[in-house]
Amino acid sequence: MSSFTFPGQQRFYSGKVRDVYYLENNILVMVASDRISAFDVILPRPIPFKGQVLNQVATYMLERTRDICPNWLLDTPAPNTAVGKRCDPFKIEMVVRGNLTGHAWRTYSSGKRSLCGVAMEDGMRENDFFAQPIITPSTKADVGHDEDISKNEIIAKGLASAQEYAQLEAYALELFTRGRQLAKERGLILVDTKYEFGKIGDTIYLMDEIHTPDSSRYFYADGFEGRLAAGEPQKQLSKEFVREWLIANNFMGKDGQQVPEMTEPWVQTISRRYIELYEVLIGEPFKPEQLSQEETYNRIIQSLEQLSGNA
Repeated sequence: MSSFTFPGQQRFYSGKVRDVYYLENNILVMVASDRISAFDVILPRPIPFKGQVLNQVATYMLERTRDICPNWLLDTPAPNTAVGKRCDPFKIEMVVRGNLTGHAWRTYSSGKRSLCGVAMEDGMRENDFFAQPIITPSTKADVGHDEDISKNEIIAKGLASAQEYAQLEAYALELFTRGRQLAKERGLILVDTKYEFGKIGDTIYLMDEIHTPDSSRYFYADGFEGRLAAGEPQKQLSKEFVREWLIANNFMGKDGQQVPEMTEPWVQTISRRYIELYEVLIGEPFKPEQLSQEETYNRIIQSLEQLSGNA
């Protein structure tokens, strides 16, 4: 956990993987830690450079989607740190799925043909493309597990108005289209992802990280059709391999289950997989940076001063 105190700091929140500092003038400082979580549980060992990978991929993607909708990011002063606007968040995640994979496939293979009120056609195979990407929202839980929720339930519960939801849906689908285009250029398929939004006044902003290995699933495009036809698992870049390792070791975050031992070789393997995604997705060599707490703090202070001067 980071341990900073900033001028004008009002409160601090430590999430599963990020530490968030709330400052005056509706400014947020978000530090992406090297913590890793799965099944809503923080795993016992940090992953070297994971925070830097997430922060820099998110920055890259946010900068390349500003023409679609406003976003919260103002500056990235340190490898694992972002500074941005504080929004009033919608308590939902807009999950966009382009393929029948993961939770959608588990639901489908159980015999159900509806997820979050969205119909799924008969005769699909695991990893098949949907005819059009679908949105399967979830609640955004402060504690515990997120839960599936339908568009109608969101509106009925007042989590978003009908007009707001229509805008969230339009933004999410357009962002997913852009994410797919960016992935395709790098020989990848953006399979599914999630977006979080908030408001400042009447304006909706895209928040948090986007198109990162923690919030998204990517398949390699090369060989996709052959693996699909053969019913073989897809080669992917995402955090799913960590979940698969946990499941294979009888851990899914349920009461009484024990997190398996994370050996040093396994920790380094996870780190390499995160770096691999960065390099494939961004198309540049990853440059690891390990700043001291003091240097990180100084860079953030300098950024805040510059932002204050430009306000």
